Amino acid sequence: MIIWLTRHGQTKLNKAHLMQGRTDEPLNETGIRQAQEMRQLLLARHSGITFDAVYASPLNRAIVTGSIIGGVPLNEVMIDERLIEADFGRFEKKKYYLMGPKMSLYWAVPEIFPAPEGVETISSLVSRSHSFLKDLEKKNYENVLVACHGGILRALCGYMEDRPDGIRWRPKPHNCEIRVYESSGGKHRLLDTMTGNTSGSGDSRDNKT
Repeated sequence: MIIWLTRHGQTKLNKAHLMQGRTDEPLNETGIRQAQEMRQLLLARHSGITFDAVYASPLNRAIVTGSIIGGVPLNEVMIDERLIEADFGRFEKKKYYLMGPKMSLYWAVPEIFPAPEGVETISSLVSRSHSFLKDLEKKNYENVLVACHGGILRALCGYMEDRPDGIRWRPKPHNCEIRVYESSGGKHRLLDTMTGNTSGSGDSRDNKT
């Protein structure tokens, strides 16, 4: 099975450099264009590819990204609650540089610094993301696309790279970046990373979630 993991396109909260977790903010024009450009790059590099299934977080920005990149109607995107972004609690919609040291250090180096009170922990992200992937690997898919968010994607990648701590925190994923993994016989390996030349990439590289 080939598992294609992607982060959603840009939103206005991304562009404004605000923490974006569970807020159901749609893609902006740049985000839609990023997804469309990634779809074209995908077809250029993998001519004729189709996905047996497209999964997404329940948040609109991930569903629409999955639909566009996956080349399927919105109503064919399968929603899984385990793919939702991290819960940032009181830090939701806060400016990146105004979060305070505890949250800033946690989100920069979660291997060392604990989550502030009310913020979802790394162990929670790992638990639900790994649960999703273990269930996914039981399916008889050849190619499957998973559209989600910057935080949860780091835990999904941790599973697909068999990391002891369960996360691949760095480098952070860009908007509409795709990481391609093979799952075979309980073993995993990274096959490719696709970042493309997405519009607005200057804004997207530092966006969180």
